[in-house]
Amino acid sequence: MSLDPVEQLRRYHAALNRYEEAVVTPMFAREAVYVSPGVNGRLVGREAIIAAFNAYFAEHPDQIATDDSIAAVDPRTVQASWRLEATARSSGAQVRRRGTETVTFDAAGLIIRVEVQDA
Repeated sequence: MSLDPVEQLRRYHAALNRYEEAVVTPMFAREAVYVSPGVNGRLVGREAIIAAFNAYFAEHPDQIATDDSIAAVDPRTVQASWRLEATARSSGAQVRRRGTETVTFDAAGLIIRVEVQDA
């Protein structure tokens, strides 16, 4: 069976929308890299990525992200155009972002790189 990066991304985004740490964590390779303005640069390693997610979702527990489009770039890479809305728990401030996310998977279907760009 070959990897379907579009389906893998849909599963990942669904788990993020529910923020299920136990489901999201094993989706990342141990040495994964996450690059995003939302994390002020670059995170290296599954543990650092999950720690950042835990902090983010503790502050923004109501986040809902929606994919406007998803397309395979190559057999292991997919790109999504997305938008999200959330409320900061500490301040009540509304957060709205739009952008693109490029996700690359290894042969086993684990995420090895995420690159987020805000629109």
